[in-house]
Amino acid sequence: MDRAYRYQENIISIAELVYEQVKALPESLAREVLDFVAFLRTRGERDEWRDLMNAQATSLAPVWDNAQDNIWDNV
Repeated sequence: MDRAYRYQENIISIAELVYEQVKALPESLAREVLDFVAFLRTRGERDEWRDLMNAQATSLAPVWDNAQDNIWDNV
């Protein structure tokens, strides 16, 4: 793993470092790494979705919270 800390000196990308490390793993562990990468990507997408929903909720709050629509609050 010493090489991982020297990647900036050798101008090796993080992706290349990950590839080198995963190549040395047994197939079952490599699949776990792949699953973890998928999890990280999904988590990022969920964060973006949550941010979008929060932005919409904030901007639409005045429209949703008004006296004329109180009847819908318990639906």
